[in-house]
Amino acid sequence: MNSFTEGFIEQQVINQGILQTIRLLGEYKGKQELFKEQAPQVIKTLRQAAIIQSTESSNRIEGITVPWKRIKKLVAEKTNPRDRSEQEIAGYRNVLNTIHSSYAHIPFTPSIVLQLHRDIYQFSAHPGGRWKAIDNEISATYPDGTKVVRFRPKPAYETPAAMARLHQEFNRLFGSRGQ
Repeated sequence: MNSFTEGFIEQQVINQGILQTIRLLGEYKGKQELFKEQAPQVIKTLRQAAIIQSTESSNRIEGITVPWKRIKKLVAEKTNPRDRSEQEIAGYRNVLNTIHSSYAHIPFTPSIVLQLHRDIYQFSAHPGGRWKAIDNEISATYPDGTKVVRFRPKPAYETPAAMARLHQEFNRLFGSRGQ
């Protein structure tokens, strides 16, 4: 979370490549607005493809694997979830839909994160909407059985304070949405 430490961002060197990227983002945003007006069906199709890919990728990170065809049906709401993995995918789909349709009106606060987490588990018997109770790690296990820890999140007891700090610093730096 160094990027939210007071003065960290201001001390970073902005080279020509970063400036060019920022300029292009502004240029593409203008093109996106024009494209949205001229080809709304294309944008809708691209959005749907992005939601399906995001759903599959995010759930795979969590160790949830569901066949691609099932994910497409679940995201399109053309089938009901059959097991816990599919329940989480259906909840994730609903949360993404909420975010996509209302992002401008959703404040960035710890309580909203907990609400969205609760909503991910809405189809599951597993309760959501709480900070983690046990420590965890993000790891990869390779075919030969080798396990590599890729990331160690904050310990469970530090999570509520860390999330409060994250939201406070984000809102301080980028605007206080929902404070």
